[in-house]
Amino acid sequence: MLSRVAIVTGAARGIGAATAVKLASDGAAVAVLDLSSDACAPLVDQIRSAGGTAVAFSCDVADEAQVDAVFDKVAGELGSVDVLVNNAGVLRDNLLHKMSSSDWDIVMNVHLRGAFLCSRAAQRHMVPQRSGKIVNTSSVSALGNRGQANYAAAKAGIQGLTRTLAMELGPFGINVNAVAPGFIVTEMTDATAARVGIAAEDMQAKAAEITPLRRVGQPSDIANVVAFLASDAASFITGQTIYVDGGRRL
Repeated sequence: MLSRVAIVTGAARGIGAATAVKLASDGAAVAVLDLSSDACAPLVDQIRSAGGTAVAFSCDVADEAQVDAVFDKVAGELGSVDVLVNNAGVLRDNLLHKMSSSDWDIVMNVHLRGAFLCSRAAQRHMVPQRSGKIVNTSSVSALGNRGQANYAAAKAGIQGLTRTLAMELGPFGINVNAVAPGFIVTEMTDATAARVGIAAEDMQAKAAEITPLRRVGQPSDIANVVAFLASDAASFITGQTIYVDGGRRL
């Protein structure tokens, strides 16, 4: 991935941070995006200390003007936009009868609208160069998950968006794929455990019990697959959603 420029949204922590580190280690110059660039400073320092290239940018992925501006800024500062990882996400879990319209809107806006806006901005740079990689973050929750009507709908939408963009952008040499993580140890899954009133370690143990590989995932498990999909080794793969869940769907 030498000399490529990768944009990772929601990169301050968790899967996004691990993905940024992996892409940088593979030789990409990485633009790490989050609501606050200050939140990305430790990650930028980590990547630079390891000899990589990283720059932090602030962006609300649900804000059209901010998205368009930051993609132009990345291209101006780093030279191009070659890889986009749509990873930004939030949780507002609740059962349907307790879920507010704002709970629905914020999740749909960040996950689905954000992926749309960022992909549209990225293709403006990728189409003229007739190359590019877009990797979207879906979830096993796209198959349905109690208490996550908003999140499940958004993540299912990501899969439909992925297939459609693969059709539209394929003729321009742009690959569009998605990863669907299972249970990954992150601050978001810790927050879910707190919401349902159990210890994070207990939730992880229960998830491992029903996973064929008998363990939960780590952010690096997802980052490795994203990096593959963003590489030339995956040049004939597009429109796919790869479940990275330890076999949990089996």
